[in-house]
Formats: sequence, structure tokens, C-alpha cells
Amino acid sequence: MLSIKDLCVSVEGKEVLKGVNLEMAKGEVHAIMGKNGSGKTTLSYTLMGHPKYVVTKGEVLFEGKSILDLSADERAKLRMFLGFQYPVAIPGVTVAQFLRSAISSVRGSEVPSKDIRKLIKKEMLELDIPDSFMTRYLNDGFSGGEKKRLETLQMRLLAPKLMILDETDSGLDIDSMKKVAEGIQNTRSQDTSILLITHYQRLLDYVKPDFVHVFLDGKIAHSGTADLALRLEKDGYEWVRGL
Repeated sequence: MLSIKDLCVSVEGKEVLKGVNLEMAKGEVHAIMGKNGSGKTTLSYTLMGHPKYVVTKGEVLFEGKSILDLSADERAKLRMFLGFQYPVAIPGVTVAQFLRSAISSVRGSEVPSKDIRKLIKKEMLELDIPDSFMTRYLNDGFSGGEKKRLETLQMRLLAPKLMILDETDSGLDIDSMKKVAEGIQNTRSQDTSILLITHYQRLLDYVKPDFVHVFLDGKIAHSGTADLALRLEKDGYEWVRGL
């Protein structure tokens, strides 16, 4: 599904990623954990083609093909999805308008126009999202939990092959986190891979990773199974430097 080889990335002339290597197969969930400033969010933005993040070395293959020359919208149409740590508000664009446009752009004829409303309604019921959300402007005045639930709705509607979730548990209370985690779990399949970036082990109680990777100084310093997250929660990150 995803192959990252010796990836080096600079932001405003400063090198942030310093040789990231990662292989993800279909159906796998990989969690990335690490201190603030270690490069986790830079990796997510680079994968989705943010123009501010400049690849200076290495390659990124999605389903065997390089994506580095593709724009963000072209990557989205390949079924890559990025869940933001802080979803952006777009005053003037209603949730309903945004969702209809996104579904049409990414899934095209796969979902006929006459069925889009029915699909949105079905997924809203699954996530306990009220009808009143549809007439509100996208993320404008939404609480942190509402933004993340809405983003989970977007993810389910767009049916991505690769979900990159950048600290999707940030700022959530326990009930909101459970609801978001449930939405992620219900999207999980043998054909879908998840790259889950998080600071805390608590989310991994609900979305079980196949692999956990520790980011230090712009690269993956250590990898292991789900048990690694428990040790990181207990002992922090510095012990990894001595490995």
C-alpha cells in the first residue's frame, strides 16, 4: 500500500525529516508516536502533498507508484485521506455542500448523484451526528469533539485506501474519543491501511495497531508491536536513544 524510502524533507529551509523508511501492507494499522517536534506531522503533510514541505531526497510509493509529483487533490483521488490535528473552519461553505462536493470529486460515478444524500444520512446515523450539522458552516464554531466526528464522517464517506490520522484524539474527552475510534474501526478493512499519529496510548486501546514506530529527530528510531506503546506510556521516549 505505502512504501517510504529514505525520505528527507525540509520546511522553510530547515531539514525536518532525515531519512524515514516505512513499509505498510494493505489492511495494516501502523501507529507513530514521538515527542513534539520529532517530525510526525511533517510526515503526514508531506504524504498528502502540502507545498510547504519540500522533499529533498527519497521516494514515496502508493500502490507501487510514485506520488511525489502529484498535487494534494490528485492524491486524494487516489484514495489517500488526511485527518488533521486541528481541522480548518471554512465560513460560507455548509457541511452539506462540502460533503457533496468531496464525494463527487473523489468517488465520481461510483456514487450516483441521486444516492449521495442517502449515503450521507446513513453514515450520520452511524456516528450520531445530528441533521443540524448539515446547514452549519464547515467546522465554524464547532467544538473539538464535533470537528473530529465530522472529520470521521468525511473519512467514511470518501472510503479511502490509506487513512493518515494526525493526532485525531487531540483535545477529545473520553466519550468523543470512543465515538471517533469506533468510526475508525468501522472503516477498517483488509483493503484499507491506517497510519495513526498519536501522543497517547489511550487511543490504541480502541484502534489496535499491528506495528508501533517511535519518531526521534526526524526519523523512525525504533519499531515494535502494540506492546511498545504501553512501554512508551510508562517510560517515555529517551530510552529509545540508547538502543
